[in-house]
Amino acid sequence: MSVEKKAMLGHKVRRYRQDQNLSQTDMAEMLEISPSYLNLIEHNQRPVTVPLLFRLGQVFPIDLREFAEDDAAALAAGLREVLSDPLFEGAKVREQEIREVAEVSPAATQAMMNLYKAYAELREDSQALVERLADPNKPQGLDVQTFPIEEVRDFQQSQSNHFPELETAAEALWQDAELERDDLFQGLARHLHSVHDIGAKIMPVDIMGETLRRYDFHRSRVLLSEMLPNSGRNFQLAVQLAISSHGELLDRLVSKANLSSPDAEKLCRIGLAGYFAGAVLMPYDAFLTSAKELRYDLEVLRSRFGVSFEQVCHRLTTLQRKGARGVPFFFIRIDHAGNISKRLSGAGFHFARFGGACPRWVIHDAFGGPGTIHTQQARMPDGSAFLTIARTVDPVLGGHRRRQPRLAVAVGCDMGQAKQLVYSDAMDLKSQQAATDVGVSCRVCERLDCNQRAHPPLNHRLRLDENVRRIAPFAIAPS
Repeated sequence: MSVEKKAMLGHKVRRYRQDQNLSQTDMAEMLEISPSYLNLIEHNQRPVTVPLLFRLGQVFPIDLREFAEDDAAALAAGLREVLSDPLFEGAKVREQEIREVAEVSPAATQAMMNLYKAYAELREDSQALVERLADPNKPQGLDVQTFPIEEVRDFQQSQSNHFPELETAAEALWQDAELERDDLFQGLARHLHSVHDIGAKIMPVDIMGETLRRYDFHRSRVLLSEMLPNSGRNFQLAVQLAISSHGELLDRLVSKANLSSPDAEKLCRIGLAGYFAGAVLMPYDAFLTSAKELRYDLEVLRSRFGVSFEQVCHRLTTLQRKGARGVPFFFIRIDHAGNISKRLSGAGFHFARFGGACPRWVIHDAFGGPGTIHTQQARMPDGSAFLTIARTVDPVLGGHRRRQPRLAVAVGCDMGQAKQLVYSDAMDLKSQQAATDVGVSCRVCERLDCNQRAHPPLNHRLRLDENVRRIAPFAIAPS
């Protein structure tokens, strides 16, 4: 997003000044402005101008891009979703109040979201327990996986899905193993054997079943399914190298996450090993250079680096190295029923934490044209707009008798960055009519005129009339 769009940064200036134990007079003198003007800035009565922002970067060790990021918008979106729960129906908190709380008290906002998450977890567990007691013959365990996954996603988000230590380790592997792109699988296999005495063997699908990779402790070898494409085989070997060569680094990063359960720690470790593998297949500098040269043409990047479409999309979300950043992207993967199995909230895009994706979003259209890229200008209720690129995922496990999971992925960026993408060439970026109105999820979307709702919005009552039938399944009374 542009600096102009993020100019009201008074809350950040104030927090930074307080963290540095500076008075307004001291900071104003260092910035060569008056204390009264700084006071107006801190109370968002004056914007942080571009020259002043540069001055901040000169005087203080501040990363200007990170400083200008509107992290309050993500907190406000999360708080807005929490407050849309019927639990707070009588609160009637205004949008301006939500924004002010997120800006002035980000720690308190995050604490409230964490508290709500714990409440929602207890509510779901209680419901599962009630159902189990009501029908003892029906096995229903408590959902212990949902919130560990959310916890790991929050950690990834807090790090902007960028882990410099894993990037460094992946770059070192190319040097140590003398890897060559045209012979990557053999190079990874040779290094795995020479350093760890671990072999690699491709196994028939009738033995592996739906398992893609399994480490055989007894024979010290990693077994890979024959159904994996070359990109998948390379990825899984790199994952094994992450586990075998960098176990201590993975443990250190997991410890840094301060997760609350063993399940969350295991999920985080698996995710970090996958991050390392992606960094091996698509080395940072080479991938970023190609992405910029090709204007983020995903199909060409896929071919150039010999990876899958999903791997390319995942890698785009990690290009946040200081001094060498790419376009910030968000990422999502869904099945044909709309269930979200992966998401990374980059580029300022806000996913629903407790619901499904908007049916107007182009990612759902991908299932109607498998293997074809679909694009969309999506405008959110708060006025922010995003360019989205969606495509189905190529199936891994084939065979006549095997039912294939149907998945689609999407990446996207703020429309302010869209000109850097080849997919924007045929779009009218200035036209309001060209954008599709999209929401976060039906439960929290305030677009009362939407005819594709799966659920009515919370905090709104239904308007029921048996004598009238419209296209939309719900008639909603304005608040």
